[in-house]
Amino acid sequence: MTSVPNPTPPAAGLAGLSLPDGVVLLSGADSNWGMIRVQGADATRFLQAQLTHDFALLQPDQARLAAFCNAKGRMQASFVALRTAQDAEGASYLLVCRKDLLATVLKRLRMFVLRSKVTLEEVGEGLSLYGLLGEAAETAWGEGATGAQPWDYRYHDGRHLVWLYPAAEPDARLPRALCVQASELPAPAGAPLDASLWELAEVRSGVTTVSQASYEAFVPQMVNYESVGGVNFKKGCYPGQEVVARSQFRGAIKRRAHPAVGALAAGAALPQAGQDVWRIASDGGEPEPCGVIAQVAPMDGGFALLASLQNSCADDAVQGRATLRAGAADGPELQLQPLPYALLEDI
Repeated sequence: MTSVPNPTPPAAGLAGLSLPDGVVLLSGADSNWGMIRVQGADATRFLQAQLTHDFALLQPDQARLAAFCNAKGRMQASFVALRTAQDAEGASYLLVCRKDLLATVLKRLRMFVLRSKVTLEEVGEGLSLYGLLGEAAETAWGEGATGAQPWDYRYHDGRHLVWLYPAAEPDARLPRALCVQASELPAPAGAPLDASLWELAEVRSGVTTVSQASYEAFVPQMVNYESVGGVNFKKGCYPGQEVVARSQFRGAIKRRAHPAVGALAAGAALPQAGQDVWRIASDGGEPEPCGVIAQVAPMDGGFALLASLQNSCADDAVQGRATLRAGAADGPELQLQPLPYALLEDI
């Protein structure tokens, strides 16, 4: 699959980098993504009891962003969930997640099956997963693409499509969609792009996906999940539900996800998910960790990332009272970027 190279950042700086339109193959042996199939008479009830969003009220034109948490409310995985079939005998869902934690999370989910009439399995050959950017997303979606909203779902021309949060562009918002289809079908129309561009679009959307490096690092609100459709506070219990609800209702959200960009010196290593973000006080105080990197994507001359930061730390950086550095106190300096969506107020 021939790939379009990364675009060259303009002289205005890394934050002004534009992304191209095109198609990214996300499945396969070398990919960072995988899928879990959940099916059976109790599939909907099972997901309702395990994940942070409401599956009992899922409409035919909807998908879900949802987290799977431990008893302390810490995210063990995040999923884009879509229902691919439903009949009198039950339903079938696909859960799209990071491949590096798929086996671990699949084992954890199976522990809760007990007597439920549901099966869970990793999706292997037979289905392909694509990420669609810009015109490729609009073309695959077909009529109504201009009015599509995040987590809308459509089955069109043999393809299961989920509309995602767009990537934040300098002067616009680049549409994005996920596409699941039979592997024998031709790829969706559009220029083939390198997988790193999808990772960059993920970061710039502001919607974090949990990986092995961030396993159990965050309560959903620490990565803004209540603000991007990842948590339903009116549904019944699920693992960690009490902690997640208490954080919201008591206004105890002290960390938030923030996008940032940075430049890399020649030969310097790229920051990694799971590393600390360090606060360097302008008045010369001791450096201290104040957040955790959730996701990183390379781009020419530097990188973009999402980090869960203490609110006070982010405020200090914005007000010039401190600088932020990635990975170490002497790591690359970060420039915070505005979130591409509004945060919900505490309930």
